[in-house]
Amino acid sequence: MIAGIVAMLPLFNAGAENQPAGNTSTQLSDLMVALQFQHIKLWFAGKLGNWSLANYELRQIEAGLRKAMLYPSESSRLSQTTEQLQALDRAIELKDSAAFAKAYADFTSGCNTCHRASGFGSITIQVPVNSPFGDQLFADQIAEGRALARGTCGLCHVISDSSKETPAFRFPAPSFSEIASRPSFSANDLRLLLASSHRRVGPNEAMLKPKLVEYQIDAIVAFFETLRADRAR
Repeated sequence: MIAGIVAMLPLFNAGAENQPAGNTSTQLSDLMVALQFQHIKLWFAGKLGNWSLANYELRQIEAGLRKAMLYPSESSRLSQTTEQLQALDRAIELKDSAAFAKAYADFTSGCNTCHRASGFGSITIQVPVNSPFGDQLFADQIAEGRALARGTCGLCHVISDSSKETPAFRFPAPSFSEIASRPSFSANDLRLLLASSHRRVGPNEAMLKPKLVEYQIDAIVAFFETLRADRAR
């Protein structure tokens, strides 16, 4: 990935006379940093099965490489990179963790092969060990929230699809979709309800305390907010 950018130095330099001094190197540096960050995010998204995020990051990488690989002499390298990106795309589409790991390793190896061929062998990219993004959760919180809601609340509530879900207990409990449509009920209300310390919660104290920890509550609330956003669109 980075190799493709480095190899484009002649192209950027060729147009430098039409740009302010220093502008080209700044643009190249910004593009390289952005692509390297996306390379890292792609790995952790795929590793943790957040396929929607993995797909997004892959599209960002493709867009960045299209900006970099415009030089005609680089067409063969672009062809090889395209094949590697297609393998990643297939793995993400199939949600195949093993295929993703292999395709990602091949893509990363291809970056280093190109580095060495371009005379920049000192730049070595690897499969990320740690994430520098301490403020981002790479797991699919929405999917986790949906699964938790089904396991914890699905005994009484229909969680997402009334035609496929039948609660075990036929209490007059509203579906999650119905709750999400209530203007008077917010995500914060749901959070307070799920975090209640009472043995029974909800209207007339009819609902058993779900006994969830904070990250589980966060996931269910995130799923609830997605339902609300889907209804609003």
